[in-house]
Amino acid sequence: MRNSISRVYAQGDAFSMGFALGKASGIHFEERTMRTEEFQALQRRWRNSDYVQNLESAARAAYPRFVREIEGIAEGAGQDFQTVFLWNCRGDLQLPDNVSTITKNVAATGCTSILIPANGNEPAAIAHNEDGGVELLGACSWVEARPDAGLAWSSFMYPCMLPGHTFGVNEAGVVQTINNIRARDLKPGVPRQIICRAVLEAADLDDAVNVLKRKDRASGFHHNLGEAKTGRLLSVEAPASGCAVREPTSPQAHANHLLYSEFDTLEQTISLSSRNRQEAAARMITEGLLTSGAETVLFEDTTPIHCDRDRRDDYAQTLATSVFTLFPDRVEWRIHASPEQRNAIVGEMRLTG
Repeated sequence: MRNSISRVYAQGDAFSMGFALGKASGIHFEERTMRTEEFQALQRRWRNSDYVQNLESAARAAYPRFVREIEGIAEGAGQDFQTVFLWNCRGDLQLPDNVSTITKNVAATGCTSILIPANGNEPAAIAHNEDGGVELLGACSWVEARPDAGLAWSSFMYPCMLPGHTFGVNEAGVVQTINNIRARDLKPGVPRQIICRAVLEAADLDDAVNVLKRKDRASGFHHNLGEAKTGRLLSVEAPASGCAVREPTSPQAHANHLLYSEFDTLEQTISLSSRNRQEAAARMITEGLLTSGAETVLFEDTTPIHCDRDRRDDYAQTLATSVFTLFPDRVEWRIHASPEQRNAIVGEMRLTG
């Protein structure tokens, strides 16, 4: 099946930006996302609940502009706000016990990222497989946004979900890619989608890390961060209960479970796929395969690191593969729709200031 990644342009105030994103992705949200068991189960369990109301209140208090973007997304998609906001909280909510094993596995899936520090004349880079439910294949977009307030940014986007939680870059030269984690420390607070959107606004790495150190986060991700002007890279594990920061000095991979000693006692869900991808990517890096390009690792299909309908063990689908290369004055990116559809989208973000 051919994977189509559309390009969407958005500008203006927060609501206008969101409206453009909702209009562009609303049909996929209605025809694909809303029909999934996960969506329907979360709506039945959590809609109009005090818990989701607490998430919304925390989001509005911390980042009202990004909630306004979600309001615009809902309006553009022809949906009510509560439906879209609740779906943007999917990672902050416990799935009901009676959902199918397939749905539980999909909720636990995630991505594989590689951090490649600068080496001699070779600039730093971040590479990433974005994995999600099979229903999202061909339904995602590459957004290029220029808001009235805040930095210009570009990001991969799921239908009607606030951008930032996949992979993206802003005009300050801050790059972010995300790996899902399933730490069992959920609590009322600022939803992780909102947190990722806030990082997409960061002026530098310190600014980004400060967002991830907030004590009022409802849940969390693993964040791969880069800064073009300095070439620095950071690997940040940030479940709701803490934040551990590492600055790699050699190439490293990260899949979908917590690795750092700070969280040795924190309960988490670790899928077989995440274990296998973590081990395979680390082995391939040790064997020196990155010299042929990050795609050599991320397109590996026997583990599988690259997942498709025929090669998966927890129902994931690789929706896109991205490589960001960090130069002092710009970030260049290439996005592959599949191993057979390379360089589907290429571009650069020039630094401002």
